Formats: sequence, structure tokens, C-alpha cells
Amino acid sequence: MSEHIRTTRLRPVALALAAILSLQMVPQGAALPPGNTGSLISGRATVIDGDTIEIAGERIRLEGIDAPETGQTCGGGWFGTWACGRAATDQLRWLVGGRRVDCYSAGRDKYNRILGWCAADGRDISAEMVRTGHAWAFVRYSTRYEGVEAEARRAKVGIWKGEAEPAWAYRARQWEVAEPKAPKGCAIKGNVSANGRIYHMPWSPWYAKVRVEPAKGERWFCSEAEAAKAGFRPAKGP
Repeated sequence: MSEHIRTTRLRPVALALAAILSLQMVPQGAALPPGNTGSLISGRATVIDGDTIEIAGERIRLEGIDAPETGQTCGGGWFGTWACGRAATDQLRWLVGGRRVDCYSAGRDKYNRILGWCAADGRDISAEMVRTGHAWAFVRYSTRYEGVEAEARRAKVGIWKGEAEPAWAYRARQWEVAEPKAPKGCAIKGNVSANGRIYHMPWSPWYAKVRVEPAKGERWFCSEAEAAKAGFRPAKGP
């Protein structure tokens, strides 16, 4: 409908139709994928960690960024260290909280998660996470947020206010530490509790506290895909 038509001239039926159509539109400024392609999933989001959300039962990994892991700490310059992983999760909760989130799919990863370009009320979520220093631009897969990261680095916000190990390096290091101690090098812990069947990666904040008891149906996994196939879901952030 043209912007020049005044809504006051619309009949009630036309207004109702316009409202219905607006629910199917992505707000201006939404995080559209290159070429404007990909299926759209929309709704209220639940935050899993600093770069993963869930909408209508679909797990969505935010494309183009990598946030600190939930249990990760970063240097704070003159102020020692800070819980950058938990802060990233909290920031993402603030960005999506109570808002409609629109995600365009860029395909799926090997864990069957949707790789999504997502926006909350028209705001590019990934860009905001990088801009506030709560995530790195994941240039291994996309250079879309390189410029935004450069701005955050210059402003010394979030992960840029001190020494911070990139999340991908942190995960690799935690896996290297856990792998020799795990049966056959399969370092993922599958736990069964009142909350269901949950698996914990070596960088999970609860990893050290989890004890794998086979008698309870718990087990070790070599990959997230293997854990998911066995009916286990990933642990959520605090």
C-alpha cells in the first residue's frame, strides 16, 4: 500500500487486511541475506547462548558472528577479568526479549541447526552483538560484519576492552584439555536429569560438575550430531 494513502481514508476491512499483511513482512532494516533469498521463520525467540536462539522448536545459529562461550571469561583491561560469555547471553536476551524475531535461513549446519540472518523489530541482531563487543565477526564464514567489528575494536567495548581469546580458539583449547581424559577421546558428556537428556560440551560452565553414569542412561559422545541423534539436547546458557 502506498505511503501517500492516509490510513484515515481506509475502510475497516482494508485496515484489517493491511494488518494481516504486515505480519508477513520483514521490518525495514531487517537482516536480509545476500540476494534476499532463503526461507523465513518468525516468532518469539528463546536464547540458548550468545549466538544461538530457538524459534518454534527450531534451533538457529546466528550467521556471521561467534560469541564468547557461556563459561568463558575475558580480560577487562585495568579491571581484571569479566564473564564475557554470560554477558553475551544476557545481551542477546535483551535484544530479542518480547520482540518478534525474523530469521532468513542460509541453510543448515552439520548439527541440523538453521544458519540464520536474524532481526528483532528490524534491528540486525548479529550486527548489534558485534557493535557492542559481545561477539566477533566470524570471518571464516562471512565478512559481513568486519566493518562493525572494526568500530567496536576502536571504541574498546566489550571483548575489546582487554585481552580476549576468540571463541573458536577457546573451544579448541577446551576440547584439547578434555579429550585425553575422556573414553576414546569422546569428550561430550550426556547427562540425564529432571530437565531431560542434555549434553555438555567441554566449554560448558557445568562440564566439570557433570558425572557420566551409564546406569542412568548417560553416556559420552564424540560429536554433537551423535548426541542429537541419541535424543540429547544441548545445555542452555544460565
